[in-house]
Amino acid sequence: MDYQRIDDYVLQLVEQSTPERTVWNMEKIREGKPASWNYIDGCMLTALMEMESLTGDQRYSRFARACVDHFVGDDGSIRTFKPEACNLDDINEGRVLFALYERTGEEKYRKAAEFLRGQLEKQPRTVEGNFWHKAIYPNQVWLDGIYMAQPFYALYEKHFGSENYSDTVGQIKNVRAKMFSEEKGLYFHGYDASRTAFWADPATGCSQNFWLRSLGWFAVALADLLDILPDGKDRDSLRGIFTELMASIDRYADQETGLYWQVPDQGGREGNYLETSGSAMMAYAMLKGARLGVLDKECAAKGQKTFDGIMEKYLTFTESGLNLGGICLVAGLGPENNRRRDGSYAYYISEPVVENDAKGVAPFVLAYTEVKRLRA
Repeated sequence: MDYQRIDDYVLQLVEQSTPERTVWNMEKIREGKPASWNYIDGCMLTALMEMESLTGDQRYSRFARACVDHFVGDDGSIRTFKPEACNLDDINEGRVLFALYERTGEEKYRKAAEFLRGQLEKQPRTVEGNFWHKAIYPNQVWLDGIYMAQPFYALYEKHFGSENYSDTVGQIKNVRAKMFSEEKGLYFHGYDASRTAFWADPATGCSQNFWLRSLGWFAVALADLLDILPDGKDRDSLRGIFTELMASIDRYADQETGLYWQVPDQGGREGNYLETSGSAMMAYAMLKGARLGVLDKECAAKGQKTFDGIMEKYLTFTESGLNLGGICLVAGLGPENNRRRDGSYAYYISEPVVENDAKGVAPFVLAYTEVKRLRA
């Protein structure tokens, strides 16, 4: 495997991007929308900061800082952020604020983190105590939202709070209680506490299928939280949930490539495909879990196999550089006026598959950082 070319690929993406137009945000590009504070860029900036931590190449962090500075004012306000949307996705980009504050000491990064923490204080919750995913999805918990909000929440507690992680752990325990399938060992994509959403099972409130990337978001969130939380009962609770999921997902891996299917438990079904973003997330979670001593070394080998499988199947070398394919552009549940997004098998396999979108590139780069650590 020519891993060195991945470094070149990531720098190529950085050099082709500006804070006003990042080449990895395919949703913005396709829709012709202007730049905004968003989770897609946030995922990539997190990956860039990890690349700089490993390589010492400040081109990664310089670009990440330029992107954040494009939106964060001296008073900590965040341009384009819409508080009324109560959108957990918009919390995610705040993760890089802590590293930037540590490196620069600039108060605006701390103030911006406090602003986002204040938004979580106002976030509506389900009867169980979990954050709504967005205002337009009342009473709904999506696996995606655990990644979008909880690592930021925990980092805030670690850096500026009282190191109280009970809310984060409690919300994840609720997900385990409400969204886990004992039969399949997997988590349903969404849960509606009111059981009134058109896609929700009227008895359980859960959506009808499992979606790989939502499982990937959850796995990555758990791996990152295990790196943030100190030893103790909170971390032990998350450890048990994480190891259970990693053991379960392993049985759905494609034996030849190590990749996972868009609808994980229906491998080989007509229309289903091996998907890059969720596979990269699982590779990262396994590699990082093994590095942290939470998973055994065999999981690191499995994560490496998945990463190498992505390289073999979906990373292509061209005259203009590299392209990473096999990435599901987007998938969701509803809202009410978009009944196509019903959580059915037919829906999940119908969404566009694209190249070089950050929802695939960022976890691929994060998995690469773990491969680099493993090989160091």
